[in-house]
Amino acid sequence: MFTGIIQKTSKVKNIKPNKDGLVLEVLNNLGKIKLGESISVNGVCSTVKKNNKNIYFEYMPETLKLTNLKFLKKEDVVNIEQSMRLSDRLDGHIVLGHVDGAGEILSIAKEGNSKIFEIKVLDKKFMKFLVYKGSIAVEGISLTVTKVSKNNFAVKIMPYTLEHTNLRNKKERDLVNLEFDILAKYANANKK
Repeated sequence: MFTGIIQKTSKVKNIKPNKDGLVLEVLNNLGKIKLGESISVNGVCSTVKKNNKNIYFEYMPETLKLTNLKFLKKEDVVNIEQSMRLSDRLDGHIVLGHVDGAGEILSIAKEGNSKIFEIKVLDKKFMKFLVYKGSIAVEGISLTVTKVSKNNFAVKIMPYTLEHTNLRNKKERDLVNLEFDILAKYANANKK
């Protein structure tokens, strides 16, 4: 479980498709980590397979189908967050690292010192989990929904978040990983 408060960004050092999925190698910017530890990479709960100066993760086809990890290239910037401890503050919201699917950035507009990202939800069944002032994880970042329309939503990104996450490198038409709020999912669990 994560908070969606990104601790660091890292660079992709290597990415290798294999018959079982994909192996991703990123620079270790977190310091001491353990084998088997869960780390969020662009919002995807990822298990440390090997570590030294770099961290290695392995992904199965299901993960690649639902996320943008398959489009990563060497030197791309990724968001990383270690899993939450029970004694930690929940500064963001409850993020499981179970990405529901991708969204497409439709526009990025400047508003004062912030930016507004308008994002299209590619799988419409998830729109019911979006509410004005509700939570969403975009690339693993805990954000507040500022607008909901038929197939899109908007989030406003403050300068600190832009500077300290991979959103600073995103452009229109890029795909981003989306995890819809678990509380909204439970609230809608039995509704048709």
